[in-house]
Amino acid sequence: MKLYRDEGIVLRTQKLGEADRIISLLTRRNGRVRAVAKGVRRTKSRFGARLEPFTHVDLQIHIGRSLDVIGQAETIRPYGEALGGDYPRYTAGTAMLETAERLTAVEKEPSLRQFLLLVGGLRTLGDGSHDPRLVLDAFLLRSLAVAGYAPALTECARCGDPGSHRTFAIPSGGLVCANCRPTGVATPAHETIGLMIALLRGDWEVADTSEHRHRQECSGLVAKYLQWHLEHSLRSLRLVERA
Repeated sequence: MKLYRDEGIVLRTQKLGEADRIISLLTRRNGRVRAVAKGVRRTKSRFGARLEPFTHVDLQIHIGRSLDVIGQAETIRPYGEALGGDYPRYTAGTAMLETAERLTAVEKEPSLRQFLLLVGGLRTLGDGSHDPRLVLDAFLLRSLAVAGYAPALTECARCGDPGSHRTFAIPSGGLVCANCRPTGVATPAHETIGLMIALLRGDWEVADTSEHRHRQECSGLVAKYLQWHLEHSLRSLRLVERA
């Protein structure tokens, strides 16, 4: 059988038959991969616990006819251990996993930048150095940018006019000037736009000192912008909002 080796983050699992699972992963070299882990639901499974969501694993995979088969799995880092006991961090991490899966729609299409973003986002969530919702919003904005959907925040999304515009039009792709402004769009606070720019650039000094009301407004805009481009709502974001 043909083999390949890769490392990846477990995004999701689903039952298959009586003892198997289908494991969805975002890998370093092969993008999103779906592979069968045989017998992992048995109590004596060799590596069932290593193939849970949030786990960073090193894998040996056999190429199959319809689905590949995981032959070996070794844990690199179990991010779930740090997140499982903290509801805000856990729900933020779940939203990261779902977003990563949605933005890598084509299986086995390399997506190294998305993989590295996910690893970095989970690591930052795990160390607890920043507010979980800020970490999530930074991850969402950067993931959108990698996918080619970065919002325009320093110029008009329609005409390209530079400046600190105040109107955020999601269908247009970000901020728009007064001349391009459509009806019924949001006008966020100047500080909210500054926070979005800081999160996109990784300026944590600005992000960490932002006010709660601006964080809330930022999160709402980021969530709506993401779901517009995905053309579907994220189930996990509802849990984040409750947190």
